Amino acid sequence: MSHVRTFPEVQVDAFVRRQVLSENENLMVVSFSFEKDGEGALHSHPHIQSTYVESGAFTFSIDGEKFDVKAGDSFVIPSNAVHGCTCHETGRLVDTFTPRRDDFL
Repeated sequence: MSHVRTFPEVQVDAFVRRQVLSENENLMVVSFSFEKDGEGALHSHPHIQSTYVESGAFTFSIDGEKFDVKAGDSFVIPSNAVHGCTCHETGRLVDTFTPRRDDFL
């Protein structure tokens, strides 16, 4: 039995694509590919989120605090924190959510 499952890539908007990489009811890993000037609109969710910057350069906002990140950086976004980002250099974020984000399936 194979444990590998392939999920389709979803075009979120003109600048952002999303792909679930793996999931179960307690954990989900998702790739977000951003073109320069793409934005992740401010939002919140009950999931704890860990973000790893695989490539590119971004400005993030978490509960009003802004900070810049680049390839190799990572950070955690608490449950229900209002957050979003702006992409300054084309790149990819790898986000992990606990529990799983059913809205991405």
